[in-house]
Amino acid sequence: MIPVLKRIFRTGILTEPLPEAVAGPQREIDRLHDEILGILGRALTIREVDAGSCNGCELEIHALNNPYYNIEGRGIKFVASPRHADMLLVTGPVTRNMENALRIAYDCTPDPKLVVAVGDCGCNGGIFGESYASCGAVDNVVAVDVRIPGCPPTPVALMQGILAAVSRR
Repeated sequence: MIPVLKRIFRTGILTEPLPEAVAGPQREIDRLHDEILGILGRALTIREVDAGSCNGCELEIHALNNPYYNIEGRGIKFVASPRHADMLLVTGPVTRNMENALRIAYDCTPDPKLVVAVGDCGCNGGIFGESYASCGAVDNVVAVDVRIPGCPPTPVALMQGILAAVSRR
């Protein structure tokens, strides 16, 4: 152990210095959070529905909850039941097996409800389109208020889409 510690002290720090703090994206994130809460005046609850996606959009949605974006720390929460949700965040092309489940989730969400289609697949069916196994875009099954294009959309784009939906309310 002592030889290893001596070698560490002799070698010194080998990592590169910390980068300069980039305030641009963080300012945009803070602005979006503040604007969403300013419009709502309370917490926004979101039910995320995977209607048959490849999980690329889900990874970006999960990133919204990490310490960098911290969307839940600002009062925007994901809930397990559509009965407690203000917004449905739907990803993927709607598969035939998920068509009925999406309609049930939509019907269970209390009015006034918002529906946001996420990703190219949710907006227009993406590479899957409409087929025997897919209904295609989300708006082929339920009414959509806002579409967030991208494959997958970035977390900032997701927050901008959520803001666009909330400001329509």
